[in-house]
Amino acid sequence: MSEQPSADWRRTGERIDTLIAASASGGTVARERSEELVRLVVDFYGAGLERLLDLVHEHGTLDDEVLAALAGDDLVASVLLVHGLHPYDVETRVEKALESVRPYLGSHGGDVELLAVTDDGAVRLRLLGSCDGCPSSSVTLKLAVRGAVEAAAPEVTSIEVEAAAEEEASGPVVPVDALFTRLHGAAEDSASWQSVPELSAVEPGAVVRFTVEGVAAVGCRTGADLFAFADRCARCEQPFDGAALTRRLGGAAGDGVLRCAGCRAHYDVRRAGTCLDAEGLHLDPLPLLSDGAGVSVCVPATVAT
Repeated sequence: MSEQPSADWRRTGERIDTLIAASASGGTVARERSEELVRLVVDFYGAGLERLLDLVHEHGTLDDEVLAALAGDDLVASVLLVHGLHPYDVETRVEKALESVRPYLGSHGGDVELLAVTDDGAVRLRLLGSCDGCPSSSVTLKLAVRGAVEAAAPEVTSIEVEAAAEEEASGPVVPVDALFTRLHGAAEDSASWQSVPELSAVEPGAVVRFTVEGVAAVGCRTGADLFAFADRCARCEQPFDGAALTRRLGGAAGDGVLRCAGCRAHYDVRRAGTCLDAEGLHLDPLPLLSDGAGVSVCVPATVAT
């Protein structure tokens, strides 16, 4: 049996919404009937799915490994979520989502802590650490956290952020007033996460150039950590054709310096692409999520061309 790509299923969902909206042209009654039809079909299949899980459980085959497999499949997990049958509760899913972005946050000198998930669906977070001087960190960190939480728990209604007390003097990783307060906030903060298969195969020390959503990008891996940036050197403004990833002289194991083949400028990939040769210059980082099964990259509006 062939497997339909997840993007196709998402388009199917969008098409259903479009058809329901179009039915409104026939008047209120027509729209209500369309919505009732969809609701009845969803309830019918939901009851079947619930009974299916009950039967699997009764036969002793619904173990932790199977539950993890169900939760790890985007299509299956989304269907179970619609029917309230997801094997993991909201708090567990949010924590797993934050765990997936911690390596990325760490590359910017930050971290995030889940404080609570309230009964009304609000997520309370505490941002830790400090950013290493990258002007675009606020945008990239915000998109990374938002994208991870939204994908894992779309029913979350809001996210409340507070800074750790010890950070108040120097400021949090992401200014609280700049971070979103609702999951479905302003359109300018919306993010479309795209799978980039070639990044999964990048070896430590390697550099790969790719295109995502029409935006040229460059990716590299130092140790176990992946990083992605817009494919443009901040000093010579040329693509990173022939760029190399090296270790900083006297640096610790795992340090990574991206060197432009054209102007020989050096950028610290763990400090959000800060230029080591010219003060004030930096690369444009792209939010990156790795869940073990694949790698996705988001192109912020400030980077898209």
